[in-house]
Amino acid sequence: MGECSVPVEAPPPVQSWQPGGTPQPAEASADGGPEPLAEEDQCDGWSAAGPVAPLGGRTEWLRSLEAPLREFLRAETGGAAVLVSAAVAALLWANLGHSSYVAVWGTRLSVSVGSYGIGQDLGLWVNNGLMVFFFLVMGLEARSELDLGELRDRRRLAFPVAAALGGMAVPVCIYLLVNSGQPTVHGWGAAMSTDTAFALGMLALVGRRFPSALRVFMLTVSVTDDLVAFIVIATAYTGAVKLAAVLAGAGALLVMVYLRSIRSRSGIAYAVLAAAAWVAFLKSGVDPVVVGVVVGLLAVAYPAGRAELERASDLFRVFREQPTFEYARTAGRGLRSAISPNERLQHLYLPFASYVVVPLFALANAGVTLDFHFLSVAFGSAVTLGILFGYVVGKPVGIFGATWLVARLSRGRVRPPVGWVSVAGGGAIAGIGFTVSLLIATLAFKGAQLEEAKVGVLSAALCASLVSWAALRAVSALPERVRLSAIFGNARGLVDLAVPVDESRDHVRGPGDALVTLVEYGDFECPYCGQAEAVVRELLADFGELRYVWRHLPLRDVHPHAQLAAEAAEASGAQGRFWEMYDLLFSHQGALQVGDLLTYAEGLGLDVKRFAAALRKQKFAQRVAEDVDSADLSGVSGTPTFFVNGRRHYGVYDIATLSAEVRSALARATIASTQ
Repeated sequence: MGECSVPVEAPPPVQSWQPGGTPQPAEASADGGPEPLAEEDQCDGWSAAGPVAPLGGRTEWLRSLEAPLREFLRAETGGAAVLVSAAVAALLWANLGHSSYVAVWGTRLSVSVGSYGIGQDLGLWVNNGLMVFFFLVMGLEARSELDLGELRDRRRLAFPVAAALGGMAVPVCIYLLVNSGQPTVHGWGAAMSTDTAFALGMLALVGRRFPSALRVFMLTVSVTDDLVAFIVIATAYTGAVKLAAVLAGAGALLVMVYLRSIRSRSGIAYAVLAAAAWVAFLKSGVDPVVVGVVVGLLAVAYPAGRAELERASDLFRVFREQPTFEYARTAGRGLRSAISPNERLQHLYLPFASYVVVPLFALANAGVTLDFHFLSVAFGSAVTLGILFGYVVGKPVGIFGATWLVARLSRGRVRPPVGWVSVAGGGAIAGIGFTVSLLIATLAFKGAQLEEAKVGVLSAALCASLVSWAALRAVSALPERVRLSAIFGNARGLVDLAVPVDESRDHVRGPGDALVTLVEYGDFECPYCGQAEAVVRELLADFGELRYVWRHLPLRDVHPHAQLAAEAAEASGAQGRFWEMYDLLFSHQGALQVGDLLTYAEGLGLDVKRFAAALRKQKFAQRVAEDVDSADLSGVSGTPTFFVNGRRHYGVYDIATLSAEVRSALARATIASTQ
């Protein structure tokens, strides 16, 4: 097979540029550059105009590792629109055809094998069947945050856990106060849980100017909230328990824990055990959503390692040489094994949970018949008012108060990841309760009380959305410096870059005292790095307080000339022309052989003999290897990978996205410099 799995086009004329300037065409080489690749040597995904992938591609020895958090946020916020549509559809259906609505979701559905079987209403199949997948996703994201996210620093657990508990305790207290002495007091669980999809969807809609740290913070709060809600469902809202069935379900889960401890990858075994545990808990009287949470927490999350990716690349190369079914299956297993179980399960179940399960749940549970008489009764009932005030007042007060209390007790040593205005705005958004709240309401109430609870949940979601919109928009009226401090805060974020920037050895472009540092691990033959280079150029032109650092990460198993190009750049740097060679290499990504490099060196006026000797003796191979080692320490396995002030950037790297990251980092750095 050919050596390059991502070929590039013939190079355009050489360009040179300076930060803040525009590219200037230079004279092409005498022979006009190498011939374009023959059609049979070109790979899929590449056209005559260049790579067709958007600015989100990443050469990663074989596969890009997407950030689970970003994937989660995209699916949840996108699913919020579908959720709202399903809730509106349920209301219309219930009011225009109430009898058919009740008949459909009350339809008896049974599954039996011989004399054994399970039978329940269609609505219950949704609530305690499909909703297992919703809680599975919650467990997966909780484990991902613990392994890879903000919570890998266990000290940071204090704020989201305290915020979640405070944001549940205060609404419950309000509900109990409103319903004191009444038979509806047992429905307190319906007033405590935040709807993750709804809340993140609203945050994406009204909180575009707020830092991504607020989204991460609110996601962590929501996940903790859902896990606590699950415990409440499994204990406070479980009827008579059959001990034998509970033990059977627990036994199946313990076998799954054992399989995980020996790193078994048998998906069939996990699926059979999960199904057995679900049936056992359903028969026991304990809500079977416990199965989803446990399976999610068992799925570990980790970044793809270089060794695993190189092995996957080798397997694919064997398949390319001998494209048989057996080698295809082996290569497929190798590719999948490079990705953590957590990420694989998220990609498999997150879209299903967001776009199928939760909307179906809303369709089955949000339908309530509305008329003037019923609404007047409902808004005078303790159930509706307890849920409404619990969410709209209790959630923001509980989240803000608990966060403030933790900061106060730690005497400022522990601070929230965002400013106090962001915490308050996030607390208001957390007042949107829907999915789990409705689930608990169906367990706690029947008849008219259930209808009143639904009105309370729906009204609270609407009012909390309006309050959060008003609160977040009001921030724009604050003076700029006060606004930045109130939004971003002054807490130090986690640093993902293992080896700090050292201007005595790193290659730096831009002012040395800049407030923001953008570090890129790249490969001169990587087409995605070629795309990103234009973005970096624009960033340097737009931000005077930005410095850019290039570090080498040649992916030699897919880019055969990348190592030599990196050494050529270092050899040019030894003669004071690193950035000039950097520009030439990216302008000629398809021409990186020895003869091409010598031509570039001559055009730059370098000592060609010295340059050639450095390449021949691999004088700078160790210097490149040091950058590769630092990439390994930072968990970098693909190119391009960016770090903004030491924090890894995930996802796309177009100019809008990276500009937002730089502005956020600049705001934080500005606040820190004035304290």
